[in-house]
Amino acid sequence: MKKMFPGIPFVLAAMTFGATLYATVASADTLDEIKSRGTLTVAIDPTFAPYEYTDDSGAIIGYTPAIMAEVAKTLGVKVEYQKMAFSGIIPALISGSVDAEGSSLNVTAERASKVLFVAPFGKSVNAVMTRADDKRLDPASLKIESLSGLSAAVKTTSAPEQLVKQFNVELKAKGLAPIKIVGVDSVDQTLSALMTKRADFILDDITVLGSLRKQHPDNLRQVGELGDSQWISWATRKDDVRLNKVISDQIIAMKNSGELQKLQQQYLGVTFDLPSSDFIPAK
Repeated sequence: MKKMFPGIPFVLAAMTFGATLYATVASADTLDEIKSRGTLTVAIDPTFAPYEYTDDSGAIIGYTPAIMAEVAKTLGVKVEYQKMAFSGIIPALISGSVDAEGSSLNVTAERASKVLFVAPFGKSVNAVMTRADDKRLDPASLKIESLSGLSAAVKTTSAPEQLVKQFNVELKAKGLAPIKIVGVDSVDQTLSALMTKRADFILDDITVLGSLRKQHPDNLRQVGELGDSQWISWATRKDDVRLNKVISDQIIAMKNSGELQKLQQQYLGVTFDLPSSDFIPAK
């Protein structure tokens, strides 16, 4: 006969209760916790103007903080930003150090396997910009072949420069003249190269070009987009479905009311159509 110890049932009961309590706490809804404490803690790397950046006083401003402010207003809470390096944002989110992340993320299948993206509020795609008086490129029929023999101002070692090199491989395969690359060190220098006619066009992200056009509306013309595009979004933890929905619903409501487009024009200098669902790319 096995010897029974009176304390064992109590210990087992305590362990079971503790495990149940832990599971309850671990799965507690972040949305309810946020409302209870009155703050939404958000990880951010505010170095990505015009999406999110700091002003001279150190305050976090930009397109995305303006959207997040509306999310907080809907929740009836205050936003509490935690500044950190971009590489640490998703780990901080997954570990539970923050409620959500507020830095602009390109939506990728790899990231979607780790976090839950909200409805996108931005788009990343390269586009072509020329001088306003240069009508050689037609927005209605822009394609890689249209750029054959022209010169492109791009930042050295940037993604747009790599894209132009990729275009040249395609042009060479078709027996067409390559694009001449005018490599410079900054966005301002790409503009200078264009306006002094050392380059025929600038290739860069639509938000970069939108900012340039805001500064020089009468001198520049955006011709069209080229290359692959990615949606830009925020993320929550996988199990924070309710919080994710509140944020997504706010973004969609602002899109439907036209407020999101106003913010895009104000901060990005460009507007774009955005999906409300089915925006995660396949692996």
